[in-house]
Amino acid sequence: MRFDATGKVSLDHIYTQPDPRTYFNALRPLEYCVPQQAKPYFEKLIKQYRESRQVAEPKVLDIGCSYGINAALLKYDATMDELYARYAGTGSREALLARDRELATTRRPAHRIRFVGLDTSSSALSYALDAGFLDDAVHADLEEHEPTPAQRAQFAGTDLVISTGCLGYVTERTLTRVVRAQGGRRPWMAHFVLRMFPFDSVERALTGLGYRTVRVDEVFKQRRFASPDEQALVLDRMSAAGVDAQGLEAEGWLYAQLYLSRPADEETTGPRATNRERN
Repeated sequence: MRFDATGKVSLDHIYTQPDPRTYFNALRPLEYCVPQQAKPYFEKLIKQYRESRQVAEPKVLDIGCSYGINAALLKYDATMDELYARYAGTGSREALLARDRELATTRRPAHRIRFVGLDTSSSALSYALDAGFLDDAVHADLEEHEPTPAQRAQFAGTDLVISTGCLGYVTERTLTRVVRAQGGRRPWMAHFVLRMFPFDSVERALTGLGYRTVRVDEVFKQRRFASPDEQALVLDRMSAAGVDAQGLEAEGWLYAQLYLSRPADEETTGPRATNRERN
């Protein structure tokens, strides 16, 4: 079992396959569930944005979208359990795609959402587009490169930016480049970030861009540790950073926290923030 520089087990291979079966088969034993936990918070935020801005079809940018999991959950009211079962069997990529495309006709959402995915995996993006989960896809590494003019055009007009676990690998460089591609527009943001990764540098960068950030007063299960070795490495990292893992990661699960960022001149409402960050 290989580990990356953060101490987590390396799962890079599950994001580069031609369809999501390897992804779900690898994550199912670990009970990966953060997209399901994030779903009601994203739904609430999208509803608030739609009503406050009078936008009929909000444009959502999902950073680190992989196979379009968040889009499938939000556009078609799918669940993680359903997707685990959906991709557990055999068959061709074409057969999977045909079945996934049926969601667009059999599950019409009450409200329209336009989803744009950003990822470094061309295979995952290609599947999510072909399946109809994503409406547009940006294949780019914004940690290393500025967006091209074509990519800036794809980012333009974004209403909300979301992520479920990529921050820590993705940094403030990516978020800054996304915001600067808006030409003065500042989309709302909601990021589920593993507790093992500090958010301070991201928050400072967003503050410099005119945002105010609050942390929701709740923690969210991401997945079980893949092995005792992974847990030990992550706990060592958290201890070195001064993060107390007792009752949470020390019990066998990785946990995330939710950070909400909006333009500082707008009132921030929604899930309850911690007292520390209200002050």
